[in-house]
Amino acid sequence: LPQDSNIEMTTVDGQKQIIIPYAKGGIMKYFIGAFITFWLFGWCTGFVIVGSQILAGEANAFLFFWFAGWSVGGLFAGTMLFKILRTSTPQSLILNKPNLWLDTGVAPFNLSLYNQKEIWKNLFLKRKKIEFTHREIETLKLRETDDSNRLTIDKGSERIEIASSATEIEREWLFEYLKSNYR
Repeated sequence: LPQDSNIEMTTVDGQKQIIIPYAKGGIMKYFIGAFITFWLFGWCTGFVIVGSQILAGEANAFLFFWFAGWSVGGLFAGTMLFKILRTSTPQSLILNKPNLWLDTGVAPFNLSLYNQKEIWKNLFLKRKKIEFTHREIETLKLRETDDSNRLTIDKGSERIEIASSATEIEREWLFEYLKSNYR
């Protein structure tokens, strides 16, 4: 392993396992989480007041419309709070020759305000467990980009990125390590 690397190597059921931790989410997520929590307290007040009017039969059409939109907003805020505050699970690879298993883990929510598309994509990410065959492992590539490199494997028509939270040197090491183990 590269010096000062966060990557860990263990053994699971006699198979080598490589654990690639995600970077920490940062302290800003707690401030945003606190803001959403306080907002949800106010949301609950409006939900209870209008909900009681609807149940008592005292609501007009506007309050029904408002209540529906308010409910969607509360569900969205609750989902955001969960995603922001949940703990991350590291990505892992199990070298189960001739196949390779990838557990994408759960990345911390990325609060980058510079890329709105990435925020929406990150909001709906799901943990995946993927098994690569020997033929798919042959598509393993270290791709140079303008600002770093990417380690990828093609599975059908999908290009899966591996070790996105690792440093460039760690990805280079992992590329060489996987290539040497799957020749």
